Amino acid sequence: MTTDVENGNGAVVTIPVVEARDAFDRQGSGALLLDVREDDERAAGMPADAIGLPLGSISTGIEAITTDRTREILVICGSGTRSLRAAAALRELGYARSASVAGGFAAWKGVDLPVQAGLLDADSAARYARHLVLPEVGVAGQSRLAHARVALVGAGGLGAPAALYLAAAGVGTLTIIDDDRVERSNLQRQVIHTDARIGTLKVESAREALAALNPSVHIVPVADRVSAANVEDLLRGHDVVIDGADNFPTRYLLNAACFRLRIPLIYGAVHRFTGQASVFDARRDDSPCYRCLFPEPPSAVDAPNCTEAGVLGVLPGVIGLFQATEALKLLLSIGTPLVGRLLCYDALAATTRELRLTRDPACPGCGPDARDAPYEDIARLCDSA
Repeated sequence: MTTDVENGNGAVVTIPVVEARDAFDRQGSGALLLDVREDDERAAGMPADAIGLPLGSISTGIEAITTDRTREILVICGSGTRSLRAAAALRELGYARSASVAGGFAAWKGVDLPVQAGLLDADSAARYARHLVLPEVGVAGQSRLAHARVALVGAGGLGAPAALYLAAAGVGTLTIIDDDRVERSNLQRQVIHTDARIGTLKVESAREALAALNPSVHIVPVADRVSAANVEDLLRGHDVVIDGADNFPTRYLLNAACFRLRIPLIYGAVHRFTGQASVFDARRDDSPCYRCLFPEPPSAVDAPNCTEAGVLGVLPGVIGLFQATEALKLLLSIGTPLVGRLLCYDALAATTRELRLTRDPACPGCGPDARDAPYEDIARLCDSA
């Protein structure tokens, strides 16, 4: 069977069309089976032993797969339409034995021919479709997110939006660390919780919300307070840590542990109508740490908490989303992270500005003596401020 199709130059080309079972038999005899669907389509599965190459990449990618222009190439797509155009393009490039598989992958599955699992299952291919079409993410990036582990310290104003969007993005494991319970005053800004869950542990409330949003994400609720005794155990094995804490002892302990474990720490803080965010990446020699920014903890008078000073409800959402964005960039190795930069946001003026942060060679947090400082001393330093 043949079908006439117009090639890229407007000429009509006659393309052989083979049935799915015939294509399978020919594949077993040495023919190349080429799946020209897009990455997000192939993410849910493809014919066994086929090679994926999207239609738009035929001219630039085929020689990386085969330079043998005498080899038979059987082209398959979703339903048998794009494969005709791909076969015509291949013939124009000199691959004279190119043919299209009738009915595409639907026909292949319809006659129970072997299928290999894609990097993503059908649910993931649909759920993350808008990620998969981004070249910076794609199937490989989404798979990378699925295997990532992020620790969120705090299930409050900053942790709530960060957790929601990281779960929605498909980060595989989210460890949420917080020992507080939901209070009515939290609901003005901690949008992961609900009125019905007042009195519930925040980590359990967050687990319930995140499981409803994306059941495939593994949520690890830890109803504990970060301390000198447990900080390394809580953070070890994670790829990124998000600082959503509301007190300086926790922030200083997180900074010390992330520095020693070489885990990127994504900082965020809010006060009344302003917020700030940065990334402290201990894997990089040029990265400052939290104590390069705040060498010593300020007094309670100089840095009142939200209970005393108040905070605009939407502000933690803005900063928490900055933190989630930085986490995804780090996990995917894309963009330019906020390393060495402090992003400052003014909600009243609707402005942002950046301050340059440099690493302090004598910093007590990342300087030459930092690894020897006991966590207990760090905690006591904050207690005495």
